[in-house]
Amino acid sequence: MEDYLRVGVISTTHGVRGEVKVFPTTDDPRRFQELDEVLVDTGSGKQPLAIKDVRFFKNMVILKFEGMDDIDTAMKYKGRDLLVTRENAVPLEPGEFFLCDIIGSTVYEEDGKEFGTLRDVLQTGANDVFVVTMQDGKEVLLPCIDDCIREIDVEGKRIVAYIMPGLV
Repeated sequence: MEDYLRVGVISTTHGVRGEVKVFPTTDDPRRFQELDEVLVDTGSGKQPLAIKDVRFFKNMVILKFEGMDDIDTAMKYKGRDLLVTRENAVPLEPGEFFLCDIIGSTVYEEDGKEFGTLRDVLQTGANDVFVVTMQDGKEVLLPCIDDCIREIDVEGKRIVAYIMPGLV
């Protein structure tokens, strides 16, 4: 399991006083109001940044960090991921999981035959779509609906799916 969860990506600066625009990758962007700090992935490590102010503009979150008072300092973080530790993650309800915890899971057909490996999850709005790489290298898109995805075992990294006729 991942030790850190991505909650956003710094897309660009906002103004000249060190604020940044963040594209939220969390289901609830308002959770930034509850965070005191985030970690920024600098590429060579993770640096804590204390959150001073949070605002919202359209689909973006505007963040002001302690000690980041000019556009040049903020520009250094453009394109970087913002992370939280698992302890600071949103509490999960029974049966819920973080998508990053199932990436890499082995996908099996209902009869137990190995089908492929879950490589990505596309979030379409209506339902998630699992991107599965089959053993021959081809990719298959499986809708994450009860008719198709029968079982998800997060701990065992195992997914059981009904492969609809004509899908492969």
